[in-house]
Amino acid sequence: MSVILTEAAVEEVKQIMGAQSLDENTAVRMGVAGGGCSGLQYSLGFDAHFDPEVDVCYEHHGVRVVTRKKFALHLDGTTIDFQEGPMGRGFSIQNPNYASGGCPGCGGH
Repeated sequence: MSVILTEAAVEEVKQIMGAQSLDENTAVRMGVAGGGCSGLQYSLGFDAHFDPEVDVCYEHHGVRVVTRKKFALHLDGTTIDFQEGPMGRGFSIQNPNYASGGCPGCGGH
């Protein structure tokens, strides 16, 4: 498995890359940090650097997603989507490997 980009996420990434005149070799870099009982914290950004010694690359519909190899096991099966609605617009990340919502002690559900 891998990290999956939905078609909506691919369209938004391509639009942003075009608007910022980014090189076609630029990839979406996904970072991961521990988030306590609320699960993992993710970061998304653009990066033209790929080091096969420490990075892994996934490609969906012409968009590459890169992350550190040490994160790959934690991200296996993760889906990146882009959503628009009354509350705003943005990317969402669904990781089947980790529950979300937090614990009762911090108000999570």
